[in-house]
Formats: sequence, structure tokens, C-alpha cells
Amino acid sequence: MPDVKKPAPKLRKFTLEKLLAATDDESGLCLACGHAQHGCEPDARGYLCESCGEEQVYGAEELIVMGRAI
Repeated sequence: MPDVKKPAPKLRKFTLEKLLAATDDESGLCLACGHAQHGCEPDARGYLCESCGEEQVYGAEELIVMGRAI
């Protein structure tokens, strides 16, 4: 049976205000679903999302560096 690939998730952008609030809260954000996940390091990359299961959680500071702020 052929291996079926899941479509790539649409990677989100976040407002700078949301990212700054996440830095104060020590949260990361999921690029796949937007879930805010507590207890993430500022430079987190590719953590598993507790909400959608994708490995798309990044620390808020990392998202700013990556240019994901609008």
C-alpha cells in the first residue's frame, strides 16, 4: 500500500502583541494550529503540539527571529 502523505499545514503568522505576551508567559505557539503551549523555551523549535499533534511549536522569541510576526 503506498505511503500517503499528509498535506503540509499552513504556517501561521502572529501579531507582535501576541508574541510579546507569549514571551511574558513563557509560551510557545504552534504554526500549524495557533495553540499557545506553556512551558516552552524561548528558542524552542519543532516541539510537539499538545492540541493538534504536529511538531510545529516554536518559542515566541524564535518566531520573532523567524519573521513570523505581523
